[in-house]
Amino acid sequence: MTMGMEVDVVEEELLKEPPKIQRLDQSVVNRIAAGEVIQRPVSAVKELVENSLDAQSTSINVVVKDGGLKLIQVSDDGHGIRYEDLPILCERHTTSKLCEFEDLKSIKSMGFRGEALASMTYVGHVTVTTITKGQLHGYRVSYRDGVMEHEPKPCAAVKGTQIMVENLFYNMIARRKTLQNSADDYSKIVDLLSRFAIHHTNVSFSCRKHGAARADVHSVATSSRLDSIRSVYGVSVALNLMKVEASENDPSSAVFEMDGLISDLNYVAKKITMVLFINDRLVDCTALKRAIEIVYAATLPKASKPFIYMSIVLPPEHVDVNVHPTKREVSLLNQEAIIEKIQSTVESKLRNSNDTRTFQEQTVESSTSATIGTNKDLHLNPSPSGLKLAKVPVHKMVRTDSLDPAGRLHAYLHEKPADQFDGNSSLTAVRSSVRQRRNPKESSDITSVQQLIDEIDGNCHSGLLDIARHCTYIGMADNVFALLQHNTHLYLANVVNLSKELMYQQVLRRFCHFNAIQLSDPAPLSELIMLALKEEDLDPESIENDDLKEKIADMNTELLKKKAEMLEEFFCIYIDEQGNLSRIPVILDQHTPDMDRVPEFVLCLANDVDWEDERNCFQTIAAALGNFYAMHPPLLPKPSGDDLQFYRKRKPVRIPQDEETPSYDMEKNFDTESKMELEQKNLDMESEMEVELLSEAETAWAQREWSIQHVLFPSMRLFFKPPSSMATNGTFVQVASLEKLYKIFERC
Repeated sequence: MTMGMEVDVVEEELLKEPPKIQRLDQSVVNRIAAGEVIQRPVSAVKELVENSLDAQSTSINVVVKDGGLKLIQVSDDGHGIRYEDLPILCERHTTSKLCEFEDLKSIKSMGFRGEALASMTYVGHVTVTTITKGQLHGYRVSYRDGVMEHEPKPCAAVKGTQIMVENLFYNMIARRKTLQNSADDYSKIVDLLSRFAIHHTNVSFSCRKHGAARADVHSVATSSRLDSIRSVYGVSVALNLMKVEASENDPSSAVFEMDGLISDLNYVAKKITMVLFINDRLVDCTALKRAIEIVYAATLPKASKPFIYMSIVLPPEHVDVNVHPTKREVSLLNQEAIIEKIQSTVESKLRNSNDTRTFQEQTVESSTSATIGTNKDLHLNPSPSGLKLAKVPVHKMVRTDSLDPAGRLHAYLHEKPADQFDGNSSLTAVRSSVRQRRNPKESSDITSVQQLIDEIDGNCHSGLLDIARHCTYIGMADNVFALLQHNTHLYLANVVNLSKELMYQQVLRRFCHFNAIQLSDPAPLSELIMLALKEEDLDPESIENDDLKEKIADMNTELLKKKAEMLEEFFCIYIDEQGNLSRIPVILDQHTPDMDRVPEFVLCLANDVDWEDERNCFQTIAAALGNFYAMHPPLLPKPSGDDLQFYRKRKPVRIPQDEETPSYDMEKNFDTESKMELEQKNLDMESEMEVELLSEAETAWAQREWSIQHVLFPSMRLFFKPPSSMATNGTFVQVASLEKLYKIFERC
């Protein structure tokens, strides 16, 4: 019986047919292909930017929302798309860049497959707005699953093409959920645009979040690649780069040309940055990256990684571009020989730069002072020529550099005689010309303004001036105080007082020579003054107070309208005939004041300015501008610590009432434990956050800290003349001295 059953099972298995092979539906094929080409939002941005570059664009602007999942918008000023090409624009394998497979051997454009736009339409909602040269108007059309949703509609358009991709991966739930961390994807997009910007120096790039006023990447067309790197990656990177070149013209081994910029041995970073372009394509080459890392690993400390930019040009027929769906990788003919040549060139360059470095003891002043108030005449005494330089104690060898937050080794070197400072003297001349250009002494012939400037110069504290000129910014200690290092001392500096005084001085030095900030909407003075008066009012609900405020606002508005001509001519504060404020001055480049403080500023102009005496008038207006432009903490609380409670949504908890107990007796009848339970329920229900308000606060605080580090302190080093009062009023407070710390440790 058992054997019979086993035979039947075997026969059944033999009779089973293999699964039938069937042709997949075209929509399934397209969606699978789309998932390979557009792997994440940065893939879509790369494809769109490359299309813009192929269109001979000179300006490319990218706007991103929620890391690209909600919106990717790429606008360019290229040649546009012809009207008759719009119907097949987003079909698969439609392209203007090649006709036959053999064309791939000499392809120079970045796109060639005709899959990028098609793939986007299968995983998102695509809208194209374009205009070509000679057309009176542009066309806008939307695409879904590779086909037009409607006929192209005529519309107003600027030169070039704008492509919007909305709701990316709306039909791929699993992938969309894995990409919810929008901040991570946005940083990848910023990094991508930064790489394009330093290679395509003839194109201006910008990248910003949707709704943000400031771009996170902003580069302008320039002839200097070093300038592009400086504007995108920062001064500290650009200062430590060396030019490197390599080439080979032996058909039997390799034919290529390479030029690039690599970091020297003073550059410090925790992560390698390698920007590689091959025939103008942004690609990855793991083998080349690894080869260069090996060279640097032999010379750099283990924690430091290099910055590398390289552009390699090969004959088109030596490059196979069709090896990766996203074109991220290419295959090179004679790749091993090319990598070996580049590696040896980089190694030779690093060795030569290492041989030229010298290290000597630095010279510093032997006397030290721990008290600022008694150190007014602090200055450095140059060593007499011919004397042997004294060796510096170990505790005085402090590496600080105001130009580079990481610190550089030139702080350890001997000072050279004056006749050896040709390079530095030219640098000093450049800085002097910058100061003259930004602070023209011929700004005005008005005696009272010159008297105020002379007062600033005459009242300057020499010890604080040395700190201001040569300090190193460390970071913010709290909302008001910043940490600074100067030589072997650590200070707390009140950034509000510092910025207020710096702005005041700059107003007087830029007198009559201001650039302007144009307000997007003119602001009525009367409404601004009313807002300021209501903020100061102790009894805001009083009707009598409202009538008085309106009268004060009208009187002050008329006063400022009468003074409008003088305010515009001397301070670039423009008030029109209707009493609207529409323009304010630029006090420091790259710094915009907190516009929430405009009402307070206008009220201050009207009430606190002495309009009768010329000198007092200019002084009080400059003080009002200084207070307005100072870097006060934002009005919204800092979204951290206890202040985070401010951004939690408040949901009322209804107290259950006993039918027999009147509502007015509820508090009396509730014992302490019941009240504590209700408070706990309130806290439990406050877990939700006011997302928009929280985001606004985070942006405001981050922007302030950026301005303090990158605008306030660099400007302070150039222009600031600290008044003597700052040595005693708590603006500068010394919190540590390395010499005293050594004495403490010696006792232990």
